[in-house]
Amino acid sequence: MNKKFQNIFFIFGLVVLCIMVYNLDFTDAWQKIQHAGYWFLAVVILWAFLYIFNTAAWYTIIRSQIQGAEERKKVSFLWLYKVTVSGFALNYATPGGLMGGEPYRIMELTPKIGAERATSSVVLYAMTHIFSHFWFWLVSIFLYIFTQPVNLPMGVMLAVVFVFCVSAIWFFLTGYKKGLAVRGMNLVRHIPFIKRWAEPFIASHKEELDRIDTQIASLHNQNPRTFFTVVLLEFSCRICSALEIFFILLVLLPSVNYFDCILILAFTSLFANMLFFMPLQLGGREGGFLMSVKGLGLTLEAGIFVALLVRIRELIWTAIGLLLIKLNRKQDK
Repeated sequence: MNKKFQNIFFIFGLVVLCIMVYNLDFTDAWQKIQHAGYWFLAVVILWAFLYIFNTAAWYTIIRSQIQGAEERKKVSFLWLYKVTVSGFALNYATPGGLMGGEPYRIMELTPKIGAERATSSVVLYAMTHIFSHFWFWLVSIFLYIFTQPVNLPMGVMLAVVFVFCVSAIWFFLTGYKKGLAVRGMNLVRHIPFIKRWAEPFIASHKEELDRIDTQIASLHNQNPRTFFTVVLLEFSCRICSALEIFFILLVLLPSVNYFDCILILAFTSLFANMLFFMPLQLGGREGGFLMSVKGLGLTLEAGIFVALLVRIRELIWTAIGLLLIKLNRKQDK
């Protein structure tokens, strides 16, 4: 990637990170970290392993698109791991999420496998990452029904979420079969202020967009085993990431149930993603934790404790991701 763009991504992420750290209550944060003790360290280390799931999913997509041994050597798993962590760091710090990390990933990968395949692999991975969220929420609905009492208001809410998830899964499956680049750009061309840029872009890049759609569709249509492997890796990451909540709640509730942690994560991530336009989903994630723990009969103190430690972990890994951008730059020299 051009060093100028690497610096832009790094500086932007660093500024947003500094703003969020400045707004953190250091006294309260330090007290909760001390109370959590080694469990907080376990939470931070856990994400080093969870990012392996994400990297493996993206790596699987890339390897399905390139055939030559020499070309495959250009994209090592370790290098892709660093780009994955940095991409998520930029997503956390950027309003709109995908507006930061995905362009960065494309620009880093383009010199190695070309712009079209880099773009299609990033789009495919982003689609699969979101796709797995809907499956996670859908499965969590049934987990809630089997493990928790369901009253009328909760039943209505679960029904609404069910319809939402099934509709989204259908939309993504259609996108996998027919491609999403052209359809996505056709939607963008109707957005005010953007359509003036989008229309000439679509006209001048029609062939490239068609080829990207062909590559997207080929993963589902020609490589079903690869497709299911990628989805399973991302879904497994969602399930395993509930360990973070499990570790933190063990400090307050030694008898905590892992199924409850999955439900807390599902409800919180659903609520937080509704506020995707906020950097680090500020407010949405905390509110989701408080409502989910209350809905499961846990104390508000537990919700605040979990929310704050998860937020600190996110800040730590955002800082690590930004530092890796600079590390990538030094290696490119």
